[in-house]
Amino acid sequence: MLEAVIVDDEAKALQSLSWELTNFSDEIKVLASFTDPLEALVYLGKNTPDCLFLDIEMPTMDGFQFIQKLGNKSFPVVITTAYNQYAIKALKNEAIDYLLKPIDTDDLKDTIVKIKKYNTKSFTAERLENILLNFNANPVHKKITFNTDGKLLFLESEEILYAESDGNYSTIYLVDGQKIVLTKKLKEVNELLPDDSFFRIHNSYIINLNKIKEFLKTDGYVVLKSNHKIPVSRQKKSDFLDKL
Repeated sequence: MLEAVIVDDEAKALQSLSWELTNFSDEIKVLASFTDPLEALVYLGKNTPDCLFLDIEMPTMDGFQFIQKLGNKSFPVVITTAYNQYAIKALKNEAIDYLLKPIDTDDLKDTIVKIKKYNTKSFTAERLENILLNFNANPVHKKITFNTDGKLLFLESEEILYAESDGNYSTIYLVDGQKIVLTKKLKEVNELLPDDSFFRIHNSYIINLNKIKEFLKTDGYVVLKSNHKIPVSRQKKSDFLDKL
């Protein structure tokens, strides 16, 4: 059974939608309803319903501002409004559907079908991600996992040349010439890489030890098999030599 939250500053409209949803008692129930959007935000910060029915025209903040303030956006949002011109904007603001007031029963049935499809798709994606992560955690087939651009990327150590810092971002350079930009600091990337193969040789660089071709002691550089020249910091030099 779907669990819904309703936010509408008009008490009569809220009661009306609650009554409509109650008619689908075998499919959906109302967990909570709010006329105050600020109270609703607090509630949704602690609870995750299956869907949210949200009014657009509210005096404290409109529905679009409400969506922007939502910290938890893992559930679908359905916009309720008396004004048809909001439809396109609603869909662009991460709402999966909109309902015109007074709400038609057949339209509501169609919306519930969309909510079910959305939740099934989200559950499947989340479950698949967990399966992949658990599979990859097995030492027999363990790979290095990076989360980037909405996808999980699984790499072998031998595919990585080095990683470079760019403030709050990092770039992974691969043997085949590809570059992967991550929204992670180099320290976080370092924690994902196996200690036996990788070493943070400089504040801005992590190298794959198996890809070193030369160490220029006088100049303080390593040259990788790809001919990339990476500096070795003075503070890291001793530990680096020990690692070799």
